[in-house]
Amino acid sequence: MEMLRFRQATGADAPALAPLNAQLIRDEGHRNPMAVAELAERMAVWLNDDYRAIIFESSEELVGYALFRREADHVYLRQLFIRPEHRRRGIGRLAVSWLWNNVWSDTSRVRIDVLIGNTGAAAFWRAVGFRDYCVTMEMEAPK
Repeated sequence: MEMLRFRQATGADAPALAPLNAQLIRDEGHRNPMAVAELAERMAVWLNDDYRAIIFESSEELVGYALFRREADHVYLRQLFIRPEHRRRGIGRLAVSWLWNNVWSDTSRVRIDVLIGNTGAAAFWRAVGFRDYCVTMEMEAPK
């Protein structure tokens, strides 16, 4: 596994994170229609407000990131993304462990959302120790 460096993102990192966020949206099958420019704007707002992001970098490139915020009784991990060419090398597992040890050590719970159809992500999260807690259901308005 390549050597990774972890650093906190700033609003200035939003343009670099936005294409990764767009790839995450595609990979997970999310219905978010935002363009990369819109995702960059949203990311900048989040990073300047109550979200934090940690960037994972190798000596050559940005490998992935985690975006999260603190809630009253837990940390909400909104996004974790590893670039496709770096997947299945233990980087996601390493990132989650690093976050627990270096950023979330003062919390007792981390929550995530996983889309029902994203079975690969669900398998990853279960493999690193997450357990099913609830299912959110919705219904579209009748036409």
